[in-house]
Amino acid sequence: MKITMIGSGYVGLVSGACFSDFGHDVTCVDKDAGKIEALKAGRMPIYEPGLDALVAANVEAGRLTFTTDLAGAVAGADAIFIAVGTPSRRGDGHADLSYVFAATQEIAAAITGPTVVVTKSTVPVGTGDKVEAILREAGHDAAAVAVVSNPEFLREGAAIGDFKRPDRIVIGTEDANDDGRARSVMREVYRPLYLNESPILFTARRTAELIKYAANAFLATKITFINEIADLCEAVGANVQDVSRGIGLDNRIGSKFLHAGPGYGGSCFPKDTLALLKTGEDFEAPVRIVEAVVKVNDARKRAMGRKVLHALHAANTDNGGIEGAKGKTVAVLGLTFKPDTDDMRDAPSLAIVQALQDAGVAVRAFDPEGVEAARALMPDITYCRDAYDAATGADAVVIVTEWNVFRALDLKRLAGLMTQPVMVDLRNIYSLAEVERAGFAYTGVGR
Repeated sequence: MKITMIGSGYVGLVSGACFSDFGHDVTCVDKDAGKIEALKAGRMPIYEPGLDALVAANVEAGRLTFTTDLAGAVAGADAIFIAVGTPSRRGDGHADLSYVFAATQEIAAAITGPTVVVTKSTVPVGTGDKVEAILREAGHDAAAVAVVSNPEFLREGAAIGDFKRPDRIVIGTEDANDDGRARSVMREVYRPLYLNESPILFTARRTAELIKYAANAFLATKITFINEIADLCEAVGANVQDVSRGIGLDNRIGSKFLHAGPGYGGSCFPKDTLALLKTGEDFEAPVRIVEAVVKVNDARKRAMGRKVLHALHAANTDNGGIEGAKGKTVAVLGLTFKPDTDDMRDAPSLAIVQALQDAGVAVRAFDPEGVEAARALMPDITYCRDAYDAATGADAVVIVTEWNVFRALDLKRLAGLMTQPVMVDLRNIYSLAEVERAGFAYTGVGR
C-alpha cells in the first residue's frame, strides 16, 4: 500500500518507519526542511533505540522516503496519516489542534482519488468530526474519502517494539460495513500484525479518541497512587516496593506502573490528562479522579526537591535546616523524564533542579542522551561527562532517571569523589545495605 505520514516527529517517524518495515511504501512529510534534509542524511531528530537502523534499512530498500512536498506525497495515497503535534494550549490546557486542522486543509486540497484520512495524533473527542467536515467542505464525499481515528500507544524508549508487538490496535470509524473502505484499508495497513494475531478493536470514531485519553489517564493514576502510598509507607515504617509487589500480584491490578518515584512527565501523560480534564469540563462530565492526579503529580515533583534538601540537612544538622543548603553542591544523575529517550518535556528533573537552585544549591548534572535538550531549559547548571564527573566535589548525589548506566556504579569510587557521601535515590535502584556499605547516608522513596 502507499501510505503518507504527515508529520515526522516522534509518532510520525516511528510509525512511518515501522509501516515501511511491514512492506508498505511510506512517505514521511514535514514542513521543517532542515529536519527532512537531516533524515535524508540518516540523522534522527529524536533518540529512540533502534530507530536509526530501522530507518536506514527501509530507506535503502526504497520503501521509506522523506519530503516537504505534501501535495505530491498525498496524491494517490491509499491512507494518509495525520501525526502532527497537539501540545497543550497556554493558559487553558486544551489540546492545540491548529496543526491538525492546517494539515487537513492541505490534504483536502491535494487528494486526487479515493483514500482514508487517519488521525494518528492524540486528539480530543470530536476532532475526527471536524476533520471530516473540512474534507466534506472541500468536496470529498464519504464514499471516496473516509476519516478514521487510530490512536498510538507507543512508549518512548520502547516504541518500535510497541508498534510491532502491540497489546491492541484501536481503529475508530463511522463505517459500519465490514467491507467498507475505511475498515478494508485499515485491515490491509495492519495486515502483518493481524497475521500475528494482534487484537484489532473496531469502534466508533469518538470512542477510539476517548480510549487513548482514558488509557493514559489510568496509567497516570496508577503512578500517582503508588507515589502517595510511598509517602504513607515512609510515615508508618513500611516498604513501598513490597506493597507494590503485594498488590501487583493481583491480576486485577497488575504490576506495571506501580514503581514509586518523582512523578510522571514526558510528552503524553501531562498533556493528555489536562486535555481529558478540559473535555470533561466542556461536556459537563468532570473527571474528579484525574483532576486530583494532576494536582498531586505537580506537587510531587516539587516535593522531591525538598526531599534532597532535607537529606542535605540530615547530613549537616548544624546547617540551619533546609535553608542552610545554600552553597552546597548536588550531583543530579538523569535529566530526561524516563530512560532511553532524550525527551525533557515535563521531566521531574526540571522542578527538582529549580527547587535546589531556589535554595542556593549549585547543580552538576549528567544524562546519557538528554544534555542537549536540557541545556535549553536549564542553561545555568554544570553539565558533566559522566556520573563520576558530576559527583566530584558534590555534597549529595540524587538519582532522578533510572538509566541502566546508573544501576551498577562503583559506589565506593563515587563516595570517594564527594565532599560528603549522601545519596538520594528517587528510583529505588539501590538497596540500603549496599549503599551504606560504601559509606553513604541513603534516602530512598517509600522505604
